[in-house]
Amino acid sequence: MNKTTITGALLASLLATAAASADCTYPKSPSGLPDGATATEEEMISGMKAIKEYNNQVTSYLSCLETEMSTRIEAAGTDAPAEQVEQIKAIHTKRHNAAVEELEATAARFNEQVKVYKNRAKKS
Repeated sequence: MNKTTITGALLASLLATAAASADCTYPKSPSGLPDGATATEEEMISGMKAIKEYNNQVTSYLSCLETEMSTRIEAAGTDAPAEQVEQIKAIHTKRHNAAVEELEATAARFNEQVKVYKNRAKKS
């Protein structure tokens, strides 16, 4: 291969990666979730809807990551070194796990507030 072909292939790979990366927007966890000790039923329902929407956004993000990983591996080509493919997969796994962990933590915080809310309602 000559230098121009290698440079062209590298540029095409970088452009494909950049295009794939631009599509995957990391979802922000909902802020201002209700405090179960003081929230109204409507506020708790609103919080539940926010968590469900956040879950949908994370699911879409994870799907996008899968597509992005496939695009990057495809752009690397069939002759790509195994280390390069493994690096692409490792980056994907870290991004995937970070999103899932944040979703789980946010849902756990909300679920704790639901328990507080229900306990408060029992005492009333």
